Parts: sequence; C-alpha cells; structure tokens
Amino acid sequence: MADYVQQRLEDRIPALEQLERVGLFTKKEVKSMLKKSTAMEYKLHRTVLSKEDFISYIQYEINVLELIKKRRARIGYHFKREEIEHSIIHGIISVFRRATSKWQEDVQLWLSHIAFSKKWGTKGQLSKVFASVLAIHPDKPSLWIMAAKCQMEDCGSSESARHLFLRALRFHPENKKVYQEYFRMELMHAEKLRKQQEELEQAKMDVGEYEFSPEILSGKLAEVVYRNATQKIKGAEFMLSLLQIAAIFDFTKELQETILQDLQTEHTDDSVTWDFMARRELDAAGAPELQDARGRASDANRREERCCAVYEEGVKNLNTEPMWMCYVTFCLDRFKRKTNISELKEKRKERLLGVFQRAHDASMLQESFYKTWLQVLLSSGETESAAQVAIEATKRFSQSVETWHLSLQTLVSLERVEAGLLFQEALNHVNPKDSLPLWQLQAEWSMVSQTQEETEALFQKALLSPVPAISTALKETYLEWAFKTGGYKKARKTFKSLHEHRPFTKTFFTKMVQIEKEQENPKISNLRDYYERALREFGSSDDDLWMDYIREELGAHGSPENCGKLHWRAMKSLEGECVERFTTQYTLLQTGHI
Repeated sequence: MADYVQQRLEDRIPALEQLERVGLFTKKEVKSMLKKSTAMEYKLHRTVLSKEDFISYIQYEINVLELIKKRRARIGYHFKREEIEHSIIHGIISVFRRATSKWQEDVQLWLSHIAFSKKWGTKGQLSKVFASVLAIHPDKPSLWIMAAKCQMEDCGSSESARHLFLRALRFHPENKKVYQEYFRMELMHAEKLRKQQEELEQAKMDVGEYEFSPEILSGKLAEVVYRNATQKIKGAEFMLSLLQIAAIFDFTKELQETILQDLQTEHTDDSVTWDFMARRELDAAGAPELQDARGRASDANRREERCCAVYEEGVKNLNTEPMWMCYVTFCLDRFKRKTNISELKEKRKERLLGVFQRAHDASMLQESFYKTWLQVLLSSGETESAAQVAIEATKRFSQSVETWHLSLQTLVSLERVEAGLLFQEALNHVNPKDSLPLWQLQAEWSMVSQTQEETEALFQKALLSPVPAISTALKETYLEWAFKTGGYKKARKTFKSLHEHRPFTKTFFTKMVQIEKEQENPKISNLRDYYERALREFGSSDDDLWMDYIREELGAHGSPENCGKLHWRAMKSLEGECVERFTTQYTLLQTGHI
C-alpha cells in the first residue's frame, strides 16, 4: 500500500513544482497540498474503504483546480496547462474510476463523474464514462437520454446519438420519454443540416458530389420515429406531446398536419383530443390586429365561441366526465381572464354557468367544481340559484364530507331554513369518523340560530358520540358557549359536568383556567383543581403545563413555597426530552431570566 501511495505522490510532484515555479502557489502552500494529498491517499488504501473519503478527496482536488483557475485569471498567466491542470484532472478521473468501480450501484456518484468530465475532461473521456455507466445501469432511461444528448450537443455527433437512442429502445421499447427525446433529436439533426445548407448556399461554395437529402431536411427521419413510437405507445396524450415538440421547429408543417390527421382519425374517443382541437381555435388566424379594446374583446369572444362549438361537438360524441371536465376547465380559464369590457365578462360568466348546469344535469360534473360554481353564483348575487346548487350537490355526493360542509356553509351564510333540516341528514350519510367538521359547523350555526335549550341538547348529543375526536373538540366549544351565555357560574357548572368525561384536550383545561383568572376575585383553590386535573391527563408529556402551574403559585394568589414540591413532582412525572426542557425553563425562571 505504501509503495502505491508513494508512486501516486511522486506522479504529482512535477505539477506541484510547476505551480510553485510559475508563481501560482507559494512553497508553503505546495507543502500543505502535498501533506493533505498524502493523508487522503492513505485513506483510499485502507482495508475497509469509505465512499465519503473518495468524495472528500475528489472535492478537495476540484477546489484546487478552481483556485488555480482564479489565480491564473488574477495574475494573467495562461501557460503550462498540460503540466499543471491536466495532471490534476487525470488524478481526479483515476479516483472517480476507483470509486465507481467499488460502488457501481450509486447512480449519483456516476452523475458526479459525468458532470466533472463535462466541465474538465475531454469528449473522449466523457464518452467512456457514459459507456461504463450504461453497461451497469441499462435499466435507467434517463441515463440513455443524457448520453445521447451529450453526443448530440457536446460532441456534435448525430450518428452516435441516434445509435444510443436505438440501443435505449431495445431496453425500453415502450418508454415515452426515450421516444420523445429521440424524436426531438432527429428534428434537431434536420435543423442543423438545413442551417449548414443555407450557409453553404450563401457562401456559394461548390460542395461537389455531396448533397443534402431532401427527405432528411424535411424531417422524414423524425416521421419514422413518430410512426414507430405511436405503434408502440397508444394514446392521444403521447401523440400530442410529439406534436408539441414538432411545433418548435419551423420546417415541420407537413409533419404536424400528419400528426393532427392521425390524432383526429384514431383518438376521437379521447377527451384530450377534443380539448386540444378546441383550444387550437384560440390561436387560429382571425381578424387583423385591432387597436380598439372593444374590437379585441369582440374578436376574443368569436374565438371562444368557435372553441365552444368544438367542445359541444365533443360532448355530443363523447359524453364522459373527462370530456365535460375539459369543457368546464376551458370556460373557467376564460372566465378568470381579466377584461375591462363588461359585455365580454358577462358573456364568459353566462357561458360558464351554462356549462356548469349542463354538466351537472348530465351527472358529469366533478365534485371539486361545485365550490367554484357556488362562488360564481354568490359573487353575482344569485342567492336562490346558489342555494339550489348547494342542495343538489349533496344529493349527488351524499357521502362526501367536503361537499356537505360546503353546501351547509353556503346555506348557513344565506340564512336558509333548509340548513337546520340538512345537518342531521348529513350526519346520517357520511362516515362518523370524518364528520367532525359537520359537528363544528352545526354547533356554530346552533349557537347563533337556535335557542339555548336546543344548543344544549346538541352539545349533549355530541358528547355521546362514539368518535373521540368529536366529543373532545365539542367540549371546548361547549365550555366557551356556556361562559358566553351564562357567565362564570354556568361555565363552572359545565366544567364540573365534563371533567370526568374523557378524552380531553389541554385547551379544555386552560380555557377554564383563563375564565377563572378573568374573574374579579379568582380562587386559587379552583385554579389548583384545574391544573391538577390537567396534569393527571398530560403531566407526563407537557412541560409547559408544569411551568404554568408553577408561575401561578408564584403569582399574587399563589403560595411560592409550593413550587419546590411541584418541581419535584414534575421531575418524577415528565419523560424523555421534556425533563431537559423543564429543567432549563425552571432554572431560567429561578434566576429571573424569564
């Protein structure tokens, strides 16, 4: 091991001497670098190897390269690169090779090697790294794509990129991303050849027997890729992704038309096709550029009408929920667009509400759209329609807590009598475990709209719920309501009736503590009772509760001599990290820092 390390260090000495000789580093710095490299080299030759040691060494050497680059720029010295940087780069590549050989499964390590080779290595070296990683990880499409892009963009070799994509398709014959990038590469290749041809024509150079193939220049190779891809991978969405790639290039009009024809022929049963064809009408050539705002609004309305005509044809031929969702989404997108022309805004609103209603009548409106529908109706002042929609939504999605909550919230805000009748129906339909939001909304409504007797009965009913979360949450609301309607006596009576009715929350007790402290003459005996009951439930895990109790005893109505006992009890009761936090807080309190 020592001989190998020594050989490695001797190989580095010429580069270090050059650094000192040309003035990029001082003698002291060179010695420090040599010492650091020696220590790291020995780490790389231990019996048990650590990946972190390899990464640290690589990062150190990269930092050296960056420092050399900065110092060259500072002093204006740009010679001896072969003797200095190339030697260090070769050493880093050697370390990368050892690391990737040892930890072949670590893709991130390979990616780091690739990134380094791109920045500091040669094109040949980069190709070798990709060849190695693809031999080990042929199951990762992203690596094939990265390798092909590197050949195309960095090395300028379309042929190598094509070869890599074809190899990738042997391993991943139905991978969408591989086909998309292969399709893009062929179009880029055609564009590159077209530019070369233009440059040669402009220079009026004689290219002899070499001629550019018209088929390749027009993107026929890309069309072949498209045909193969659509035979392997079905679906309008994939076909549209290829169309969008083709649309980036200005010489693919014929190819785009081919894809569009195939789309309309093969995928009329897919809502994605209809959605795309409809939205194309927005970009279709129309009236010349209009300066007048009303003229532009009129033109926008005409385009939207044409889009809607396509959607109408779509829902006629394909009456499905995804198709209606596309139609509604389009109308909603247009409605949200800002305009100062009231006629256009009103037209968009009417169109949206009409589509909402028709989708609902067809039982094809998604649950999430009902909220938007109600918001539009309420903002327009159509309260009667909003109430009707809220009730209809609960019939369609009778087991959805979200829909019931939204509908009941709407009816409550409109002060409709139907709200009271629907609360019980909602609780009968939904899963009791999920019904807490409905109980809370009903409690809020009852406190405002019903008599105290009816509200009391509702709270008593909630306390009997088999779902602990409901009875726990409603206890807090019950205590608050009792204090607001009957004052301190009623709140204390309510607390006494509930303080043995588990489960509890900490807030239930702290609210009663707050109510007691708000009285003109709070009783410390009552406060102690509340804290003791709270500690019985939460004393093992809540250090803040112990601190609040101690502060209460240190207050005007408490007995400071009890603090020691409370501290002793807290230390016995608390568990885990709570003990450390409590000790810190108690010490700060004793020393007057809090």
